[in-house]
Amino acid sequence: MHKPLDSALVWLRRDLRADDHAALYHALRAARRVWCAFVFDREILDPLPGQTGGPAGAARADRRVEFIRDSLVGVDAELRALAASHGIEGAGLVVRHGMADAEVPALAAALGVQAVYANHDDEPAALARDARVRGRLAAQGVALHTSKDHVVFERSEVLTQGGGPFSVFTPYRNAWLKKAEDPYFLAAYPVARHASALAPLPAGMDGVPALEDIGFARTNLHQLRLPSGPAGAQELLADFLGRIDRYDETRDFPAVKGPSYLSTHLRFGTVSIRRLAREAHQRRAAGSRGAEVWLSELVWRDFYHQILHHHPRVVGHAFKPEYDRIKWEHGKTADALFAAWCEGRTGYPLVDAAMLQLRQTGYMHNRLRMVTASFLTKDLGLDWRRGEAWFAQHLNDFDLAANNGGWQWAASSGCDAQPWFRIFNPVTQSERFDPDGRFIRRYLPALAGLPDKLIHAPWLARPLDLAAAGIELGRDHPLPVVDHAAAREKTLLRYAVVKGG
Repeated sequence: MHKPLDSALVWLRRDLRADDHAALYHALRAARRVWCAFVFDREILDPLPGQTGGPAGAARADRRVEFIRDSLVGVDAELRALAASHGIEGAGLVVRHGMADAEVPALAAALGVQAVYANHDDEPAALARDARVRGRLAAQGVALHTSKDHVVFERSEVLTQGGGPFSVFTPYRNAWLKKAEDPYFLAAYPVARHASALAPLPAGMDGVPALEDIGFARTNLHQLRLPSGPAGAQELLADFLGRIDRYDETRDFPAVKGPSYLSTHLRFGTVSIRRLAREAHQRRAAGSRGAEVWLSELVWRDFYHQILHHHPRVVGHAFKPEYDRIKWEHGKTADALFAAWCEGRTGYPLVDAAMLQLRQTGYMHNRLRMVTASFLTKDLGLDWRRGEAWFAQHLNDFDLAANNGGWQWAASSGCDAQPWFRIFNPVTQSERFDPDGRFIRRYLPALAGLPDKLIHAPWLARPLDLAAAGIELGRDHPLPVVDHAAAREKTLLRYAVVKGG
């Protein structure tokens, strides 16, 4: 077929794969020669404080940067194999380290392309970056074309009957499911069919840099059983599809292999959201309750992305403005409580085990995200934005829309959120979702000797039981930093300013 362009560049961002890739598909169909590039954007990387999990005294360590770098090796291999299947040698991925708004126009000029293709990123900072890139490319006579790829339905694709955005999840989900009945929306982009347009890389442009070359050190990522890249995503998906029918029964128990563990892959686009939604949709249609519940989780993801698009004020402010009137605890005592929460020293075993899981692995089970967020806001009385920022720093799967939505849900300030007067009891949550204390014992081995029924609230154990387990509270495990019943009463008073909200 006739192609309007001689050459094009595909700029990868949160879409680290070659399969079922919207921007790559459109570029391959439009141009005779296509190159692909990724930029380690210093605007994002330079402010990163680093995480735990790297060797002491080394360069900054961030599991996400390592995951991206290792995934790029997989993308490079995918591109080479795709090109080779059409008899083209020497293709692959161009990787740069610098400011993306300078590197992308420079690459476009060096390669002499007429257009750059990318997939949408609706985070406010990304939109501002893309506007700068679009302007600089236009000054060079180069077009920037962007496509939907990261979600199934974006922006204003699912609206109320009145034509406005949804702010309640259940009607949004119903409208989403109705729209998804059209197989077009879940169909894959047939990239391989058009891959003959992949072009060999110019001399000196090939190769993925080592982590150390961009100023980062290795973490414990490879000890965490989180395989990277498109191949890692396929491995996890294959494993999950064998368990998906039981997802509804297993997903709330952190010591049980219930979740898909695909959230980091979804965040960085090493797997197509259309592929996952299609798998779940087909199984739901065949009567799988587990697949139905998991599909709802994917719909929540789209829901929070459209909330961010329509209400960018949620970055830094409550979705419900009246919740910005809440007076959160502040000062030295509040700071000490926040540090205890961050470091897993609240004295509540399930909360502490969850926070230690986050620090040690960059992962936290979804049920525990709700428990720890509720504890921070409604037991400690601390501003949800402090917790949101901590999660943003440490979560491997950190996604602004989902993280903000989850925190505002827990703080009751968001759309379709937990009612303000509903406050998780961290002990009953522990008894219900980690009944035999398996998860707690994994991260708090000092408590391992306690009987199952006592491990959820060690301060209620008799001195005899504590002695038998070799535990001295205050030495081996902290005493509770707050009394839940008293904290609950304070929270009800704190939230009284939004009664009826």
